[in-house]
Amino acid sequence: MMRTSLSVVVALILAVGSLAQTQNQSTPSAPAPKAPPAAPAPRIEFPAPSPAATLKQRVGRTDIEIVYSRPGVKGRTIFGGLEPFDQVWRTGANSATKIVFSTPVKFNGTEVPAGTYGLFTIPGREEWTVILNKIAKQWGAYQYDPKDDVLRVKVTPVTLAESVETFTIDVNDIRDESATLNLTWEKTRVPVKLEVDITSALVAQIDAAMAADGKKPYFPAAMFYLDHNLDLTKAAQWMDAALAENPNAYYMLYHKARLLAKQGDKAAAIATARKSIELASKETGPAKGEYTRLNETLIASLQ
Repeated sequence: MMRTSLSVVVALILAVGSLAQTQNQSTPSAPAPKAPPAAPAPRIEFPAPSPAATLKQRVGRTDIEIVYSRPGVKGRTIFGGLEPFDQVWRTGANSATKIVFSTPVKFNGTEVPAGTYGLFTIPGREEWTVILNKIAKQWGAYQYDPKDDVLRVKVTPVTLAESVETFTIDVNDIRDESATLNLTWEKTRVPVKLEVDITSALVAQIDAAMAADGKKPYFPAAMFYLDHNLDLTKAAQWMDAALAENPNAYYMLYHKARLLAKQGDKAAAIATARKSIELASKETGPAKGEYTRLNETLIASLQ
């Protein structure tokens, strides 16, 4: 009886174990939780050792654009040191300097077609060579090839009294038909003369406008001829036509006085300048004082 009961108990235990094993096999275990994705590393923007710069300048009707990088002296000897004499320099840092002219120009006296060029230089103790190269897009001067040069000009550098820390290219001394391109770094400035032609194109356009129907550009045409020493007789006719339309325009009278002075008629120039002062005195804005001073200066120069 005891043996029978014991057998029954053992059988039950084995049955329960078998059932538990079957359930464990049929029931999938829960997946382990996934670790959260790693956060991306923060983007760090370090300052450029030689920051990039773009210069845009209009001279007359020519647009000039210069793209270059600007290294600093940082306590170093630059020309004859960091930048050796008599070796081609990218004229800046990083990529070679790029210069763009929207019209033909004279580059230190040499004709250059409109276009985009690489600007290279060869520093020298007494004289620099400034180069325009056909290949505008290149890193440094490592791939520079003189076979691609458009021109080379010789320029005398100017020694500065005080050091300029950051390499600078600027266009200055701007006139309607000329400007100076300056390359300045440390105690050296290299000036390159730029010249553009605006007279031939504008004279043709003025002639066409005067011959066409409609309102005529009398005053700006007269001013262009006056300021560029062109046909002063035409300039006087156009100035009078402009004043006929605006008889109280004191600023036009001032420029007519200038024109008369340039033609050699001092008496008429002084009388016209005084008339301009009289009309300007009736103004209440800042132009009153400005044109009074301009006319008085002109009169003083003629007496």
